[in-house]
Amino acid sequence: MRYIVTGGAGFIGSSLADRLVADDHDVVIIDDLSSGRRENIEHLLDHPGVTFVEGSITDLDLLLDVSVGADGIFHQAAIASVPRSVADPLETNEVNVTGTVNLLWAAKECGVPAVVAASTSAIYGNSPVFPKEESMTPEPLSPYAVSKLAGEHYGRVFSDLYGIRTVFLRYFNVYGPRQDPNSEYAAVIPKFITRLLKGNPPIIYGDGEQTRDFIFVADVVRANIMAMESSASGVFNIAGGSRISLNQLASILSTVTGVNHRPVYDPPRVGDVRDSVAAISSAREAFGFSPAYTLDDGLRETVAWFRKMMR
Repeated sequence: MRYIVTGGAGFIGSSLADRLVADDHDVVIIDDLSSGRRENIEHLLDHPGVTFVEGSITDLDLLLDVSVGADGIFHQAAIASVPRSVADPLETNEVNVTGTVNLLWAAKECGVPAVVAASTSAIYGNSPVFPKEESMTPEPLSPYAVSKLAGEHYGRVFSDLYGIRTVFLRYFNVYGPRQDPNSEYAAVIPKFITRLLKGNPPIIYGDGEQTRDFIFVADVVRANIMAMESSASGVFNIAGGSRISLNQLASILSTVTGVNHRPVYDPPRVGDVRDSVAAISSAREAFGFSPAYTLDDGLRETVAWFRKMMR
């Protein structure tokens, strides 16, 4: 198969590209390197089945050019940060909404039969109902969450109007190797790990009793591929299916890293969701997905990768 991976130099996208190449597919990686890193895909660039296109999903002509002859598109490119979207909702809308419409239009114009796209659990907001099910009424709290919800609606409409099979995967808290800890908007696990490995305490925004549902990146990659290879369409949660508090996470990582530091607590961030846990039965029923990694196994693999990178 010939697959396109947008955001293919990013944390999840590059891991997905690795797996597709290992499975003997041809892969076109699109990334403008605004948050993705060339070093994530450097080992793939000389592979005869890999093409790297440096460019943005806001460039419709580029998407039309590369989509000809594709068997499917994995859409991972996005501004994937709640705080950044609060700081700059216009840029978030341009990339996440206009970019997604561009991609869906390119798929329609070029006859690409299926698009599997990254969405987010942030769509659920702070509803007190747990676990989060796909049928719940969305309550987005940030421009990021709104932009991802808009992408889902566009996906459904393009499927209804133009016959493109679209799958939107609502990722919960993805973690693993290659996740960037250096951005101001970096996710919690890489920030915790790198601070601990440097001998510093982890920083928690709020009281630390907020909960998250973590899922290892290799499981997210599997979910994308299983969705693409299935006949499923619609919206599906992709998560571990259980939740822990950030205080518990900090304690586990202290054990795994062997560095014992009590967290430092800063004020909560605007737009952050308080609690999150997913119902994951829909993905299992639709395309056979369930997570293979426990949190402990995933964290140990992630810490080992960061320890190696920081030497």
